[in-house]
Amino acid sequence: MEYGTFKVKEGVYIPDVGIDYPKDDPARRLLKVEVEDSSQGKYQFDETYPYIDNSLSFKLNGILGFFVKWVLVAFWNRFHFGIRIKGKENLRKYRKELKDGAMCVCNHVFIFDAFGVNQAVKKFSTLRIPMFAKHFNGKNGWFMRHVGGIPIPETRGGIAKFNEAFDEYHRRKEWFLIFPESVRWNMYVPIRPFRTGAFSMAYKYDIPVIPMVYSYRERKGLYRLFGSKNTPCMTLHIGEPIFFDKSANRKEELIRVCTIAHKNMEQMAGIEENPWPEVG
Repeated sequence: MEYGTFKVKEGVYIPDVGIDYPKDDPARRLLKVEVEDSSQGKYQFDETYPYIDNSLSFKLNGILGFFVKWVLVAFWNRFHFGIRIKGKENLRKYRKELKDGAMCVCNHVFIFDAFGVNQAVKKFSTLRIPMFAKHFNGKNGWFMRHVGGIPIPETRGGIAKFNEAFDEYHRRKEWFLIFPESVRWNMYVPIRPFRTGAFSMAYKYDIPVIPMVYSYRERKGLYRLFGSKNTPCMTLHIGEPIFFDKSANRKEELIRVCTIAHKNMEQMAGIEENPWPEVG
């Protein structure tokens, strides 16, 4: 597959940021993980990790985290990435159905995409975000923890504690965010295949899936002061929730909801012919 063989609606902006995207492996990791300690890093992602962190230090750091998120990063998202949010009416319209929790799914395309979703849903709920564990020992690990990131464990004992933590977050009626493409490809236009396992948590808790997708705009006007011409501005589109039929076969339901979410995201992004399958 060559980048550019897909078809989009007239007027859809396709940025050129000079990245040679993989042509045959949609889950290839393009970002190098740089840990603080060359041997193992600060955290171990097993049963010892605080998947629910009630420590005083975490709470105190949360004060700084609030400032970093809602002042510095919010400013950067607004002006450097030019983020706009469309479709909030789909959250208000289904407020009753979403009151006990929801799973947001989104394409993974820039460094603060998770926080952009956070900005979109902040009036509705807190977000908890399963993330690739090794990044928590990297330079952005502090921010990832305070934006709601929870590392996906690397041991069986860690998985048990991780599941217990999400049981509690669901009990609190908090919302979740998953990137079903699994890895980040900056400024990539097509929607890569989804892993059905990413939807298992939503099925387990019987919560709606909310498809969201970033599309791109050419950098113009005031935004030229905050970024290079080749760096696009971002628009986050919010679709209508998708509901599981718990009376149906579980495997078939995961595939059905996964496929609908993928197709809805293609439509919102203005993609008419997507080069990747819905499920991979």
